[in-house]
Amino acid sequence: MSQTREKLEQMGFRILDAVRTELLLSMRFMAPALNSLGFKMDLATASAGTDAVYIRFNPGFLLQTFVERPRRLNRMYLHMLLHCLFRHMFSARDREDPDLWDICCDIAVESVVDSMSYDVIARPHSPFKEGWYERLQNEVKILTAEKIYAWFLSNPRDYSAEVDLRRVFTVDDHSFWRRMEDEEPPRKKPPGTPPEAPPDRDGKDGKEQTQDSKHLKPVSPKEDEWKKNAEKIEADIEIIGKEKSEETGSLTRILRFEMRKRTDYREFLQRFSILREEAGVDLDSFDYGFYYYGMELYGNMPLIEENEFREVKKVDSLVIAIDTSASCQKVLVQQFLNETADLLAGIGSFFAKTEIHLIECDDKVQNDIVITDVAQLQQYTEGFEVKGGFGTDFRPVFNYIEDLRARGELENLRGLMYFTDGFGEYPKKPTDYDTAFVFWRDEELDDTGVPDWAIKLFIDPEGQIEQQS
Repeated sequence: MSQTREKLEQMGFRILDAVRTELLLSMRFMAPALNSLGFKMDLATASAGTDAVYIRFNPGFLLQTFVERPRRLNRMYLHMLLHCLFRHMFSARDREDPDLWDICCDIAVESVVDSMSYDVIARPHSPFKEGWYERLQNEVKILTAEKIYAWFLSNPRDYSAEVDLRRVFTVDDHSFWRRMEDEEPPRKKPPGTPPEAPPDRDGKDGKEQTQDSKHLKPVSPKEDEWKKNAEKIEADIEIIGKEKSEETGSLTRILRFEMRKRTDYREFLQRFSILREEAGVDLDSFDYGFYYYGMELYGNMPLIEENEFREVKKVDSLVIAIDTSASCQKVLVQQFLNETADLLAGIGSFFAKTEIHLIECDDKVQNDIVITDVAQLQQYTEGFEVKGGFGTDFRPVFNYIEDLRARGELENLRGLMYFTDGFGEYPKKPTDYDTAFVFWRDEELDDTGVPDWAIKLFIDPEGQIEQQS
């Protein structure tokens, strides 16, 4: 029995190795991903799936598919690799509806595979799939699993349609996602397992966690490894050049979207704060030991009084520029302002004397409203209207800010947040304050012209931002 099992296992290794080689010959940029998965026979599945460490397979399924439909096996292998690169399995447990999450992940991955034009993964045209791709692209713009999942939850559920989607889009076994082992793979690796990644230049083994925001869930070493693989592949595709863009399809766009650094908007706003003394009791510097000693010794004479001033870090001076051109939707601007006002109010970010300029602009500065407290910002948001009807030129705002500073205003300016859809003429000269161009994550936008010295922020409705700098 053990010999039979070993023969079946070795047969599976050879089949998967042949598939891996065929994919590598056609898509050399996928090498980091192709070399990151080992192979393991697992009779708990009737087909094959991955836990981000191994491709776990049923040998009978592999042999039959390899003989009858080898391209299907190629597509399945690539399908599983994309799940890993997009790190779908690492957030599966956090989803309210894991079955719906499975469908959305498969739709997102298949949309990428179907957009690629390589002979090794070619398939007949599917009107059903193409119809759903077109529908979802009209609704969510970019077909990521998170966006598709949110769209399904925000609409009335059609369970019969979900059955059809599961039947057409299901490719691999996702059951391994829900029983992924917490332990690291054993040191003694079975045959078919790729070698360890080489250590970093600083001698570390590359398994440290990423430095994402502390408000986000911890990133596992394996998830971090796949994130680095995605970064390498995105860079390699850029090197290939535009002449190969048709072959790689939507992979570059989805990878770029997925690789945006996630952080917390509250923390980002803190970077515009300064440290300054403010009137108020500083309990941190109050020594209760001396206080009680004096009261005990003299009856009513403490040896130390409260410090009447304290050091606090708050917003002193900030500029928020609002693109009011016709291409910017009013509801998105209001959501951005509401999010900003709520966060500033929640963290007590204003000094008694604060200067925040709200600049309305399109191809020129239309209006400048000076805000001194959160209530004014909230009041402004409620009455906001899109007033511009022209194109966008970002440069007049930067010139206007320099004029204000020359007149002695905005002395402690820490930053500019420019909310826009990205269509416009950008300045070329770097600023001596932080400059962030802010985009609403679900909006169709053009961020390609943002200068490399500026920060790109992509805000979602949950107060999370995706940051590129």
